[in-house]
Amino acid sequence: MSQRWIIPIVLLSLIAILAVKSCADQKKAKDLLRVNEQLIRENRELKNSLTLSNRTAEQIAGRKDMQAQAQATFVDRREYFRKNWKQYISLNTGDYKTGFLGGIRNLQITLRNQTEYPLDNAVVMVEYLRGNGSVFKSEPYTIHNIPAKGVQTVQASNSRKGTKVNIRLMSVTSQAMNFCWSHDKKALPGDPDPWACVAAAKPLPQ
Repeated sequence: MSQRWIIPIVLLSLIAILAVKSCADQKKAKDLLRVNEQLIRENRELKNSLTLSNRTAEQIAGRKDMQAQAQATFVDRREYFRKNWKQYISLNTGDYKTGFLGGIRNLQITLRNQTEYPLDNAVVMVEYLRGNGSVFKSEPYTIHNIPAKGVQTVQASNSRKGTKVNIRLMSVTSQAMNFCWSHDKKALPGDPDPWACVAAAKPLPQ
């Protein structure tokens, strides 16, 4: 081979080698760029997922706080009504009829419950009074299932004597309100919630 062809052949070989190497480098660069883009996309998705998880955790914690507050409010409302029940539970007799010579007819006893909790039962004592104020007879009546913010009425028996009646509440119970009151149940000194059926648990000493 003539010497004059050697140099062009060498140059062409070098150019071919450089071209192949350049193509390989470009392919590597594209592969690296593709991998980087995938990593960036995965990082973005992971960040969004973590943000969503944090929001969900915050929402759950917020709901738990609201539930705890609602439970505390529920308990506080029951205690409030127990302590102030006389402002929310009342009796009346309506318009009954009396005879010309005495006697009571059409006597109805109505219990009004203005608390937010139903009452299971209430015992009422009805006293039929003579004209001089003495008691002719007494009869107890039990009123059942008085709804929250509602009323319940029972019909009392007629009396052949008496010019008026006196009614007294003897006891009231409400499981929903944890309320057990009775006229002969005495409040103990220092008891902040004497009409609770089940006393609240006392906190343990620190």
